[in-house]
Amino acid sequence: MFDSYLKESIIGRAIKDKKIKIKFYNPMDFCEPKKRVDARPYGGGPGMVLRPELFLKAFSKINLRYSVDAKKKVKIILFSTSGKKFNTAYAKKSAKHYTDMIMISGRYEGIDARVKKVLRAMGHVVDELSIGDYVLTGGELPAMVLIDSISRQIPGVLGKYESLEEERISSSEVYTRPEVFKYPPPGRGKKSKIYKVPKVLLSGHHKKIDEWKKKKNNKL
Repeated sequence: MFDSYLKESIIGRAIKDKKIKIKFYNPMDFCEPKKRVDARPYGGGPGMVLRPELFLKAFSKINLRYSVDAKKKVKIILFSTSGKKFNTAYAKKSAKHYTDMIMISGRYEGIDARVKKVLRAMGHVVDELSIGDYVLTGGELPAMVLIDSISRQIPGVLGKYESLEEERISSSEVYTRPEVFKYPPPGRGKKSKIYKVPKVLLSGHHKKIDEWKKKKNNKL
């Protein structure tokens, strides 16, 4: 599921240039033959829950230096619909303070809660995160969202120009060439309507432009 996405565009270049490194550990590889990876939840409820030993076995294969200082530089993320909301501020803080991030992606109704308890008992930083108020079939898409958003905050991943633009005020309403756009194009049998770029964006006055962008964002 990750293969094609991680080979494209900015993320693909970042991996190729060794700005970031991504490894995969499949908990299903640690399931004994003929033994289920999931089971019904104790106490009842819908769906199936993934067994804890598979994830902990996979985690034990990750090459971490088990010192106190190393643990402070590693953050573990569990994706959960009840977790705190992921945003750009979280991405920036993570890129600044952590050298490694371990994203544990579940499926079905989730992962046995004892995985989180064991990891915290080992002294690891564990966050439960959600990427929005909706339910997905697995944690793969949320993991891709975090990889993309956090990678952008790592020095060198974005180009120099893009890095500068990242710090400027963005807007939901953006324009590019041509300055004057007619649609439908002339000669199509219908009268063309003229669409122009707002004058403030052509002024070169960054303060006024940023004020315009803020107003547009406040209308959302």
